Amino acid sequence: MIEIKHLNKSFRTSGEPIVALQDINLTIEDGEIFGIIGLSGAGKSTLVRCINLLERPDSGEVILDGKNLMALSKKELLKTRQSIGMIFQGFHLLEQRTLLKNVCYPLEIAGTDKRAARERAAGLLEMVGLGNRLDAYPSQLSGGQKQRVAIARALATSPRYLLCDEATSALDPNTTQSILSLLKEINRTMGVTIIVITHEMSVIDRICDRVAVLDKSHVAEIGKVSEVFTSPQSDIARELILPKALSASLSQRRLRLVFDGESSDKPIISNLVLECQAPVNIMFADTRVIDGAVYGQMVISLPEDERMDEKIIAWLGANQINYIEEVQS
Repeated sequence: MIEIKHLNKSFRTSGEPIVALQDINLTIEDGEIFGIIGLSGAGKSTLVRCINLLERPDSGEVILDGKNLMALSKKELLKTRQSIGMIFQGFHLLEQRTLLKNVCYPLEIAGTDKRAARERAAGLLEMVGLGNRLDAYPSQLSGGQKQRVAIARALATSPRYLLCDEATSALDPNTTQSILSLLKEINRTMGVTIIVITHEMSVIDRICDRVAVLDKSHVAEIGKVSEVFTSPQSDIARELILPKALSASLSQRRLRLVFDGESSDKPIISNLVLECQAPVNIMFADTRVIDGAVYGQMVISLPEDERMDEKIIAWLGANQINYIEEVQS
């Protein structure tokens, strides 16, 4: 388990200090895939680097399996870091080393026997689908293959935790899907707790169990992915989930219909139009599979007729369709 308590981090500049993180409190359970999402500059990457103390917080606690990392000696911290793997957007592979030697590198630092290190590295490369490329060099690989090598290297010391800092941001959609599927399989088969840092909600809802939404150095919201996706409580979560065009001032009354995993396959809009004899305009619609169930939401604009609007709202209530009114900002 990872516990982050009252964590603060600022960066000194020639002017006023820049606050990157302020009073962050999170608990990440063993075995889960935990997402951290936010816009650029929200503090996501700083937070993930504070988890393994690549960035040292100004104050607060980072507790890993009962150990406060802030209180460890340098030697103890280096030893503890072996249980935390990390992958980055830019791969950070050693270009002059073969794939096998890249994966061996953290094992060399840990003092592992050379033969055992090679066997471990070869097995991990086989697991990520590159068992036939042991002697290839990074320059011979695609972006997705490089990230697979980076994942194998991060797993070399058998970590209990894997930190992923925008690990798919440089990849195309198909490659992103394959990498996310690989991470999910690693979590399922190896029991590795995975923390995913991203600015894309599509990454979060594909593999994460829970998500924390960061906004301007604070945790704005935290919860199960299905709950945050269907019923965001903060403005920043809504901005990440809904198109920016819907955040503009509203000329008509709009409702956001929320599908809870049971009603997503029903012809709700068709039934509404037929039974209420009311024209509605679909402004936005999205459905996603989360934990094996279909969740979704749809933003509709109502007619400029108060009595007809009341009829639609009554119909939604009678058919137990959850909705939230989109108010002007």
